[in-house]
Amino acid sequence: STSNGTSQVQFDVFLSFRGPDTRANFTDYLYHALLDKGIHVFIDKKGIDIGEEIGPEIFQAIDNSKICIPIFSRGYASSSWCLRELEHMVECRKTKELEVMPIFYDVEPSDVKLETKVYRDALTLHEQTRGVEIVQRWAAALKEVTGIKGWDTKNIGYVNSFDSIFHFLSASFA
Repeated sequence: STSNGTSQVQFDVFLSFRGPDTRANFTDYLYHALLDKGIHVFIDKKGIDIGEEIGPEIFQAIDNSKICIPIFSRGYASSSWCLRELEHMVECRKTKELEVMPIFYDVEPSDVKLETKVYRDALTLHEQTRGVEIVQRWAAALKEVTGIKGWDTKNIGYVNSFDSIFHFLSASFA
């Protein structure tokens, strides 16, 4: 951080995803495609073991990114890590010039908005271990992000999604 409290942009894009759902396919492909276009991307390469705490370097990477892209998969909400990252992104969006651009990978925006059981059931399980107050914050972050226009890969496919993502990012970094 600089002395006046603003963070320095280190990354063009921060990718938030649930490893077992998308790491070996969609996210990996997107990551390498962005790198090929000269876009500096933060990705958590090692993943997080069960019971490990989220490291400050993850929050710092979000703080130091221009655009955060949460990749919403069926299991995203089952990961307290992903939800904590998302909550931090939403906070930064309010206090800094951070853009959040969601990708709906194999879920509908209505799932993320908690209108279906897909994410609602995952949050109910978190309430038992994390408490109602934290889960309410995560639910609010999920609902807020669905108000942002993003990309829906489920209905248009990878290639069209990537073309749209690259077009948007090219305009953002021009």
